[in-house]
Amino acid sequence: MRVTQKVHCPNCGSQAERHYFLNTQIVQTQCSVCDYLMINCSKTGKVVEAYAPGIYARR
Repeated sequence: MRVTQKVHCPNCGSQAERHYFLNTQIVQTQCSVCDYLMINCSKTGKVVEAYAPGIYARR
């Protein structure tokens, strides 16, 4: 089962979608405006996959 919620994108602030996959305990947040993607485990909080153009990691 999947639950979908409208949220603000943490990258650009536009309207994004957050999908809760209850059977696998996965949460996927995606924005079609800036191509942001974050997939994480809702139980542990660990990141499974992430893509955020314009956000750079520290060196």
